[in-house]
Amino acid sequence: MTILDTIIARKREEVAHRKAAVSEAELRQAPLFGRAVNSARAALLAPGSSGVIAEYKRKSPSKGVINDRHSVTETTAGYVASGAAVLSVLTDEPFFGGTPADLQAARASNPTTPILRKDFVIDGYQLLEAKAWGADLVLLIAACLSPAEVRSLSQQAQELGLEVLLEVHDADELQRSLCETVDLVGVNNRNLKTFVTSIDTSLQLADQIPDQFVKVTESGLQDAATMVKLYTAGYRAFLIGEAFMKTNDPAAALTSLLADYQQQRTTCTQSSLTV
Repeated sequence: MTILDTIIARKREEVAHRKAAVSEAELRQAPLFGRAVNSARAALLAPGSSGVIAEYKRKSPSKGVINDRHSVTETTAGYVASGAAVLSVLTDEPFFGGTPADLQAARASNPTTPILRKDFVIDGYQLLEAKAWGADLVLLIAACLSPAEVRSLSQQAQELGLEVLLEVHDADELQRSLCETVDLVGVNNRNLKTFVTSIDTSLQLADQIPDQFVKVTESGLQDAATMVKLYTAGYRAFLIGEAFMKTNDPAAALTSLLADYQQQRTTCTQSSLTV
């Protein structure tokens, strides 16, 4: 079994326990369930948007503990102040150290910023949870869902007013899973079986993603030069977590990266105009 297989098996048990503890009716009655959803698509495509989806992540199966010192409230508020267009918050506890309380805390301190519930969604019940906890956007990972499941879950999310980020790792996943009921398409540069990371994955798939979807590149984004290269290839969103979380000041790391990114993009544009 791969680590993804292990995670999904555990997730099925977790969802069954959650369903037994809290009914769908109770989730629909949660105070945050009826709130207006903030559009991640609009935030990422807005003029002057940084395009950064800044992630709060304590740990991962491949890296272990990344940062267990900074609170979700402090970090996410700092991200927004530093220019993040969208936030991503892990809610998987066994493998990533996230909790529903993390998402709720991020929502409370950032009421108008779109927030992605970052988890392994395998059941429509989790979409109700996401809405009840204050998420605006959910992740569907093609590697652990059938095309029919992607379509069904994305339709359910759409009916709830949630936007959908479809994550793929290769051309096969993209071709079989892409459907009109997703809003953003993310290319994960990290192979979930080997954990090897390469931005070549995003570069190879850029032209295969129709322009109607917001193109998101994920994992392995460490420097401005890489971001400019991916922006030039057509990506308008950059999901970055570890590069910020491994520092002593995640918000300051975002500020520094964005300053460098904007400078390099300006230089690149000026160079193009003089050719």
